[in-house]
Amino acid sequence: MAGKPLPRSGATTGGASPSPGLLPCLLLRRGRVCVPGENGPVTATAPDGTAFDPFDVVDRLTRDYPILYVVDLDGLERGDPQLDYLQEISREATIWVDGGVRTAEQAIDILISGARRAVLSSACLRGPREVKRAWRLSSELAFEIEIDRNGRLALAGTGWEGEDPFELARAVREIGPDHVILSPREADPDWGLVARLASAGPTWVNGSFQPRDIGRLESAHARGGIFHIDEILRTWREEPLPASDRPDE
Repeated sequence: MAGKPLPRSGATTGGASPSPGLLPCLLLRRGRVCVPGENGPVTATAPDGTAFDPFDVVDRLTRDYPILYVVDLDGLERGDPQLDYLQEISREATIWVDGGVRTAEQAIDILISGARRAVLSSACLRGPREVKRAWRLSSELAFEIEIDRNGRLALAGTGWEGEDPFELARAVREIGPDHVILSPREADPDWGLVARLASAGPTWVNGSFQPRDIGRLESAHARGGIFHIDEILRTWREEPLPASDRPDE
C-alpha cells in the first residue's frame, strides 16, 4: 500500500494528482471509544449513557473508509498499549496506530499486533536515533510532527535539532520514513507548510484538521487528512450502536 494514493469514499485515483484520503481517528482508552473533550479525551456515549462498542464502531467506519487511524491512549498516557484490542481490530480493518511509541521495540510490538503502519511522533521519541533503529527493523512507519498551541515543535527530547518542521521532516525522510503527519494542536493548519512538506513526500494533516478542509488538502497536494469521529458518532446516536459489555480494565 505504501506509495499508492488513498481515495476517500467514492473518490477515484485517476489523473496526475491523487485525490486526498480521509482517515477517521479512533481514540481508544481501556477498550472504550473516546472523543475530544475540553480537558482531554472522554468516553463517547450513546443517548442512554452507555459506551459505544469499539468493534461495532470499526465495522461501521470501514464501510466508508479503507484505513482507520487508531490512537491508543493507554500507550500515549501510560506507556501500556492495548495490543490485544489492536490485534482484534486489525483483523477487521487496515489500521495505522499511534501508540505513544518511545522506542523502536515498541513500534515493532504495534506492527506485530497487526497495524499497517506504526506512527512515530516528535512528541514521544527522544531523537533521530530511535527513528534509525525502528527503520532498520521495519519500513512500515509514519512520522508525526506535532506542533503545540503556540506554533512550536513539540519535541520529546534534546536529540532533535532545530525548530523548523520542514527541516525535521527532511531529516526523518533522509533516515527512511517518507510518510509525514503534520499535527497542529489548537491552531489551524499552516497550509503553506503542508504544501512544502507535500512537495517533498507523502504528507498527512492531523490535529485540528476537519473534513471540510479537504479542498485545501487537494490544493496543497497532501496525501490526506486525519479527523476525529465525534460528528459521525452524533449522527449514529439517532440509531445507537450496541453498548459495549467490556468492563474497564
